[in-house]
Order: sequence, then structure tokens, then C-alpha cells
Amino acid sequence: MFDLVATSVEIGGWQFLVILLLVFGLFLILAGIFTAYFGSGKSRTIGVVLLVVGLIVGLLTAYLYHEGDLGSAHALGALVWEAFLVILAAVIGALVAVGIFLVAIMKS
Repeated sequence: MFDLVATSVEIGGWQFLVILLLVFGLFLILAGIFTAYFGSGKSRTIGVVLLVVGLIVGLLTAYLYHEGDLGSAHALGALVWEAFLVILAAVIGALVAVGIFLVAIMKS
């Protein structure tokens, strides 16, 4: 796999799992904030639970990655940055594809 400056980046099984868990935690946090803010009653409670579970998953994953033999604090920062860039690239690509699709549909 190559990063943005075309240097080789190896992502092994553990890094994949850590990225998966960090992204899972991040999206639980975002979904929890959204649900807690816009929800009411049981929905607001569910949003708070999602937020707390997302924080626990994210912080626990980062702590175990940092404290374990998987990497150092610098390696965790680099891994989070790479995960952020991958997510950003995927979102931009998806938005461009949806935009092209909508333009094609509206013009026909």
C-alpha cells in the first residue's frame, strides 16, 4: 500500500484491527452526539450510551496499542493519521461518485 507521498506503507493484521476499532469508536461517538442532540426520550438515552461506548472503545484501543508491543505513541499517531487520510479519501471519492450520478440522472 502507498501513502500520499508514494512511500511504501505496510499495514499488517494488527494495524488493520486497530484502525477498524478506532474508526468504529469514532463513528459511535459521532452517532451518539447526533442522536443525543436531536433525539428525545429513549433516543437521547441511546445516544448517550453510543457516545460512552464509542469513547470506551476508542480510548481502550489507543491505550492497548500504545502500551502493548504493537507500537509506540509515535506509531499510534501515525496510524491514526493514516486512518484519517483513508477515511477522508473514501468520503471524497464517494461524494464525487454520488455527485456524478446525480448530475447524470438529472440531465437525462
